[in-house]
Amino acid sequence: MNPIHAKPGFLRFAHMMNVLVCEAPGRLMLEKRPVPERKEDEVLLRIRRVGICGTDMHIVRGTQPFLTYPRIMGHELAAEVIEAPDNFPLAFGTPTFVLPYLSCGQCSTCTSGRTNCCPRLEVLGVHRDGGLAEYVSVPQRFVFGAEGLTLDQIAMVEFLSIGAHAVSRAKLRDNQRVLVVGAGPIGIATLLFAGLSGAQTCVVDTRTDRLEFCREVLGVHDAVLADANTLTSLSDLTSGAMFDVVFDATGNARAMETGFSYVAHAGTYVFVSIVTDTISFSDPDFHRREMNLLGSRNATAADVNQVMQAIRDGRIPTDALATHRTELGSLARVLPTWMTPEAGVIKGLVEC
Repeated sequence: MNPIHAKPGFLRFAHMMNVLVCEAPGRLMLEKRPVPERKEDEVLLRIRRVGICGTDMHIVRGTQPFLTYPRIMGHELAAEVIEAPDNFPLAFGTPTFVLPYLSCGQCSTCTSGRTNCCPRLEVLGVHRDGGLAEYVSVPQRFVFGAEGLTLDQIAMVEFLSIGAHAVSRAKLRDNQRVLVVGAGPIGIATLLFAGLSGAQTCVVDTRTDRLEFCREVLGVHDAVLADANTLTSLSDLTSGAMFDVVFDATGNARAMETGFSYVAHAGTYVFVSIVTDTISFSDPDFHRREMNLLGSRNATAADVNQVMQAIRDGRIPTDALATHRTELGSLARVLPTWMTPEAGVIKGLVEC
């Protein structure tokens, strides 16, 4: 028997594990490293699933602004408890979700409940090594039980929570006209929770396959191809009034600037995307509409709980979202193929 899997308290010696390291842009290497040593307030977890997201692809491309190399990627994690403090409420082997936004918990931002944008925030897989490994050790306050969810579903909670948080930021009301620009995973998550809030949803994207997915799987009524006629098409759909709330999930500075023209008078524009560029807009037009401009970053524990309950209630089509799958040892070879539009990836899952 491998002692590390036996029962709590048996991990008392050096033991090596597999990790996938992005050594530099475009360079992924499978390495052996010691299993992390659990600190007093931490939980040692066995990683079972890792979701791959746009952040990971930006890291591989070298376009992630907050990262230094080498780095173990991975922040969409489903895990099981291996060792924990005596007061930790979850038993050995319990499936868990890991909130990857490691906030300080002490600053005024954290104590006001805005832990997602803590000034000292460290994100697993970005600011510190993440979960494309067999084991991780994290502070116990970031480990949540995930009763009633499968391992695949747990690994999708994080990206869905980003969409739920964006919708929460906008304070949507029933029957508001909502536009999501960008139908990647984060845009899809935003569409899902906007729809659950009772909004009338519309999506814009450059890819017809993504638009078709939004129509057929998410039930989005209006799906508009991004082209030279987009503004006219959106104006026609709304009889010239445009949209009460617009979410940008493109990760493209030009698209973010164009999105200002999609917002109705007294409407709200939410940047879910983050780019390294400077965003500019027409101030007279912004003031004429008395527009609200919001940023949305990461997610909170409240968003996570909302997402997990929505999955339990069968309101999220998780089976349809999980389009691709591989194992940790194969990811270095497979990931570059997932990064091409032709692959049609919505959510790729890695089995550890």
